[in-house]
Formats: sequence, C-alpha cells, structure tokens
Amino acid sequence: MTLLETLNKGDRFANNIGAQLTEVHKGYAKAELIVEERHLNGAGVCQGGVIYTLGDLAFAGVANSRGILTLGISNSITFLKSGQLGDRLIAECTETLDHHKLPYCDIKVKNQQGELLAVMTGLAYRTKKDFPYEQLM
Repeated sequence: MTLLETLNKGDRFANNIGAQLTEVHKGYAKAELIVEERHLNGAGVCQGGVIYTLGDLAFAGVANSRGILTLGISNSITFLKSGQLGDRLIAECTETLDHHKLPYCDIKVKNQQGELLAVMTGLAYRTKKDFPYEQLM
C-alpha cells in the first residue's frame, strides 16, 4: 500500500469529514476537501477545525514521507479568510527543515481561486519506528 492510501485510510477523522491526500512526495504533500453544509459553523462559513484538519493531513503526509513514524508535536494556524459552502479547499505542505528528529513544515490552505485562507506551521517528532509503505503515491 502507498503512503497516500495508508494515511487516507488510517486517518479516520480526516476521512470522515471528506479530507483526502491527493499528492505526496518527499517533503511535499497536498490534501483537498469540498466545503459542504456539515462543515459550516454558526456564522455560515467553514468551521476552522475543518481547515486545520485539512492542513494537518497534508502535514502528516510530509512528516511521514521519509518512512519513519513521525507525529506532530506543535502546530499553529492563522485564519486569513473564510471558506464558503462549495469551495474546494487545498492544503499544501512543504518541509522547511528536514531535521533528523524535529522536522519543521509550512502549510498554506487556499480555495479553488488560489485565495489564501490560512497559514500553518508544524513541528513534528520522528520516532525510532519505521513507517513502511510500498511507495509514496
């Protein structure tokens, strides 16, 4: 099984809200989601937790792309614009620092027009356990 399939299947929460990894390479990943009624908050815009989960899924793709079980230990998000019903949200994560223990990533979440909705940073911890997969995608 590929890393993309493993994470899409294994991250039950992300899968449950419709978030899916669509691309994974060493040091880069992309995740996508269409904003549905179930994703809206009381103000009628996309709930921040949905945007965060989408970015976190892309982060998981990058963090684990080196074949070592890697878990997020610190993430921050800044919301810049609201997601709207029907929007396709795209989270792109890039590994900024491939540290042997504490890799660091930058994540941008945009809509289908390329408008920046949120920026995130992620710091992860690489365990001593292998995270085997046949190939990335």
